[in-house]
Amino acid sequence: MSKGMLTVGIIFLSLIALFVINVIQSYSSGSELDYYLLKETTQSSMIDAVDEQFFRITGQVRMDKEKFVESFLRRFSKNVDKSREYKIGFYDLNETPPKVSVKIDSSTMYRFPTSKGTDNDNLDIDTKLTMILTTNNKTDQIVTNWNKTCGIAEDTDRDKSCFTGYTVS
Repeated sequence: MSKGMLTVGIIFLSLIALFVINVIQSYSSGSELDYYLLKETTQSSMIDAVDEQFFRITGQVRMDKEKFVESFLRRFSKNVDKSREYKIGFYDLNETPPKVSVKIDSSTMYRFPTSKGTDNDNLDIDTKLTMILTTNNKTDQIVTNWNKTCGIAEDTDRDKSCFTGYTVS
């Protein structure tokens, strides 16, 4: 009888160990997948949302907020894992310079009892990303004129700066 109970105990402990390993693996790989999905989706959506007409006229990069959100949701929904639930939050959407802060809360399929009673909460993974879109193609005209006034060449003297007639070298 004791050998039978020992066998049942070993099987029970092995099932618990497999469950714990599966939960930890799902949490760690889910976090990594969420991060790269968020990063690639945000980057592509920001490029899609650039207002090209405004860029041609002024030379400044400007992003359309509504176009970014639409593109982000469309791209994100195509690539998500169907076995998880996602909550998306947009926190800081600037048009000029283009900057976004996005937070994604994803929940795993494992449910754990809470102290609130019979309600179950999921194991949540929070992923936050802030991204700024920059360009090296155009220069700011004010800075270019300032450097010409101070006698600083654009390509050579990057270490110098000009403050009301005082040159730091």
